[in-house]
Amino acid sequence: MIITMSSSATKKEIARVKEKIKELGYEAKTFRGVKKAVIHVIGATDRERIAQSVEQLPGVERLTPILSPFKLGSREFHPEDTIVSINGKTIGGKEIVIMAGPCAVESEDVILKIAKEVKKAGASILRGGAFKPRSSPYSFQGLGEKGLKILAEARKQTGLSIITEVVSEIDVPLVAKYADILQIGARNMQNYQLLKTVGRFNKPVLLKRGISATIEEWLMAAEYIQSEGNHHVILCERGIRTFETYTRYTLDISTVPVIKELSHLPIIVDPSHPAGNSKYVPALARAAIAAGADGILIEVHTQPSKALSDGKQSIKPEIFNGLMEDLKKIAEAMGRKI
Repeated sequence: MIITMSSSATKKEIARVKEKIKELGYEAKTFRGVKKAVIHVIGATDRERIAQSVEQLPGVERLTPILSPFKLGSREFHPEDTIVSINGKTIGGKEIVIMAGPCAVESEDVILKIAKEVKKAGASILRGGAFKPRSSPYSFQGLGEKGLKILAEARKQTGLSIITEVVSEIDVPLVAKYADILQIGARNMQNYQLLKTVGRFNKPVLLKRGISATIEEWLMAAEYIQSEGNHHVILCERGIRTFETYTRYTLDISTVPVIKELSHLPIIVDPSHPAGNSKYVPALARAAIAAGADGILIEVHTQPSKALSDGKQSIKPEIFNGLMEDLKKIAEAMGRKI
């Protein structure tokens, strides 16, 4: 259940409502917007009893029962689209954001060259992993803080914002020091301690869908971040595991309109991981924008054959440049812009 306080509610009135909720045996969390405070009653079972005890208290504007299992990300709770702002760019509105770069940060020379290429083509956010969770312990695991410093230098030279993955709750403060967006990878979608930790930081979080996760499980994972006070959550569809073997994963493009109906959170698509092969990536990227995605997260490398991670699915800058022209036309046809 959600209790919306009036815009004139005082701190004392808000505290009184929370006190009453605790007396009833429930936990209460307060979320403050620009004009109003909202109190989330966690674990509410007897809604009628809560309503009788709370609705007449000073400062209470309305009580809203949330029927879906995911509360804070639900359209019932927040009918309007959430728009996440990053250094002057927005995700979730009319503008479509393009995040591009290599899978992993390999060296300063390589990342700077790629950053300049994707910026020239129209990307506004540079992707690159400093910490890499790999299927094999013998694969390249990333450069760690050195990689973060390289990303920071690329931002300084190009003006691109930075998105990079955090794989451990211990590393969150370090990554948050450098990154503009914290990425939670598919393998960590249900790492609840990590989700709660990033939820305590005032940094946008991109949450990738797990390889076998249902949409509800994915939205429930986002609840962990939001329930800690961080509402700057961006969802990312990156393909799910099916019986198909001709692609690395199966891109669930239907997720985009489904999420748009169920949740107010912005959603972008990663076309690189489901493709697993660079020749399929442009088609999936075009489909994502046509389906209504708020952006794409795409792997670009100047020399894919020499990439230390996911070279097979990385497209070259010249392909990315042509793809951007296509995406701009699709965006325009959808009444949006890149």
